[in-house]
Amino acid sequence: MDLKVTSVSKCLDKKMMILGFEIPDLLFIFLMMSVLNFLFGSTSLKWLFVWLPSLSLAMTIRFTKRGKPDNYLIHWLRFQIKPGVLAAFSDPSQDIPSPKLKVKKVA
Repeated sequence: MDLKVTSVSKCLDKKMMILGFEIPDLLFIFLMMSVLNFLFGSTSLKWLFVWLPSLSLAMTIRFTKRGKPDNYLIHWLRFQIKPGVLAAFSDPSQDIPSPKLKVKKVA
């Protein structure tokens, strides 16, 4: 009885990048480009209202994310959306007081 052996890629944890951008970054850039193209695509200054903002956003993302960890923008956005104070336990002033033990007096 022989073992079945299959070859596996050695870089399974490598992040997926296209032209130096992560996939969520490209989706955001192309989403912005498509919305601007929908709004200003029929004008004669399409390059000014569609291409220039999209290219400037791409360059801004490229230079601000340099040296940052994977999915930095997603984690930053989640941090900005969450409430200001994160606590492991609820506020003690809002808790229900614990029940008191009734002690019977022996006479």
